Amino acid sequence: VQLQASGGGLVQAGGSLRLSCAASRRTFRAWFRQASGKEREFVALISWSGGTPYYADSVKGRFTISKDSASNTVYLDMNNLKPEDTAIYYCAASYVRSWTSPSEYAYWGQGTLVTVSS
Repeated sequence: VQLQASGGGLVQAGGSLRLSCAASRRTFRAWFRQASGKEREFVALISWSGGTPYYADSVKGRFTISKDSASNTVYLDMNNLKPEDTAIYYCAASYVRSWTSPSEYAYWGQGTLVTVSS
């Protein structure tokens, strides 16, 4: 599976961004992020076959993960961004149901940088 992430950029605190993750196939999909000097952490996940999306507590109520079946694309809408959301955001994919550990995902996009200024 090839993943192409895009949509990062610089935004002021309180602003919004939309990240996109295009894939060559429909897969279980998740977003992770990695801030400078920190470990990669789970952000959100979505199943292509149904079920409720799942979010990290730190982004719940601010971020929304969604999918477009026609283009095999998953989106991450990020609202009310905070400086602590600054990180490289990675799209990840798996052919089996996976959860919040990076080790569960076999396929990764190249990452897109999100910078939130205060």
